[in-house]
Amino acid sequence: MQYYTVMGGASPPDTSKTTKLERYNSYIRRVNSTKLLQASSKLLFRVTLLVALILIFFFTLNYPPLSSADNHHIHSTNHFLASAFYGSGAAWEKQVRHSATPRRPNGFSVLVTGAAGFVGSHCSLALKKRGDGVLGLDNFNSYYDPSLKRARQNLLSKHQIFVVEGDINDAELLNKLFDIVPFSHILHLAAQAGVRYAMQNPLSYVSSNVAGFVNLLEVAKSADPQPAIVWASSSSVYGLNTQVPFSEIDRTDQPASLYAATKKAGEEIAHTYNHIYGLSLTGLRFFTVYGPWGRPDMAYFFFTKDILQGKGINVYVTQEDKEVARDFTYIDDIVKGCVGALDTAEKSTGSGGKKRAPAQLRVYNLGNTAPVTVGKLVGILESLLSVKAKKHVIKMPRNGDVPFTHANVSLAYRDFGYKPTTDLAAGLRKFVKWYVSYYGIESRAKKEFHSSTNEHTDD
Repeated sequence: MQYYTVMGGASPPDTSKTTKLERYNSYIRRVNSTKLLQASSKLLFRVTLLVALILIFFFTLNYPPLSSADNHHIHSTNHFLASAFYGSGAAWEKQVRHSATPRRPNGFSVLVTGAAGFVGSHCSLALKKRGDGVLGLDNFNSYYDPSLKRARQNLLSKHQIFVVEGDINDAELLNKLFDIVPFSHILHLAAQAGVRYAMQNPLSYVSSNVAGFVNLLEVAKSADPQPAIVWASSSSVYGLNTQVPFSEIDRTDQPASLYAATKKAGEEIAHTYNHIYGLSLTGLRFFTVYGPWGRPDMAYFFFTKDILQGKGINVYVTQEDKEVARDFTYIDDIVKGCVGALDTAEKSTGSGGKKRAPAQLRVYNLGNTAPVTVGKLVGILESLLSVKAKKHVIKMPRNGDVPFTHANVSLAYRDFGYKPTTDLAAGLRKFVKWYVSYYGIESRAKKEFHSSTNEHTDD
């Protein structure tokens, strides 16, 4: 028997360890690839978001709205920008606090909405002058020339009044302001004004005068302490009322324009928030306010402009050929009324959105008590400007304007001593003096002022 030893037939090598190592390396490569992909995606997302923010910011700055019809779109962008940038810096918050801090014992801390507007700027200056803290809020929309609003803003800035650029519909911004300052009062003057423009852009009135007011009240009701609120209604709420002079007890349920309807809605909304949340609310029905730094959309303002430029002006009469008349009220008298309402406003009775007791609810007329026809207004301007107007007497269009206003102010006189002291001739003299100075007009009117108005001074 022969035995063989197989030398070349050794057992195959063990490859299990090599296979495991290759599988592990493959797994590590897949994990690293996944992580790299995720990191790249996050980086791409962040870069895209940054580019989008830069583009939004760029287009907002370089492509402002060309008309009031575009305001809704720009406001939406402004709300986003306000949330992103307002309150992000200590310097901004310091400006807000400094402006709102009163300088007199027991002084008010007042948030003035529409502060760069006509009435708002005058009231802000009056409050600041007596030592109250004043913080302004304005969206600088383009309903009329924004450069006039910017000029008012510059005037306020010279008196250490800071105006925050923002919208009353921006709840986040309002809450931020209330977090920084415990406002004792709100003077709410921001609104979409004008009777005739409502036929062109009705939604702007609902957005500002209704939704904006509700948004402000929502923030105020949750504040601790709740502020007392004085706000601007309008003589337009009397609408088709025929009782004269107009009294606070007269009917106001027949508005003749959408503007009037939104102001009347504001009065009903004020009643609701007073009843449910204990907010102290005072509504002021302004009667045709005029004066220096006024609104260019008002008749006395564009009459002055057109007369000086030799253009014709339309003087309206009613469908029955009766003269149209207004209770023209000088700005200084309106300011006294606003300040008087603030001084006599009682504290709100709610806390954190809950009513603790009945709260004050008031509404007052602020007028001049002496209606003047538009024809007489034009005659006064002709005398002041030393220029004969090219008048076109035409029928008043059916656009919501009312033919006559006349204020009974006995209630305001009783409660805070409101008493108008400036007649139309004296008030227009001050307005025209400001007008020719502000616009740098060299005219016969300006020469006349050198000799005839040296004894007059602006308040």
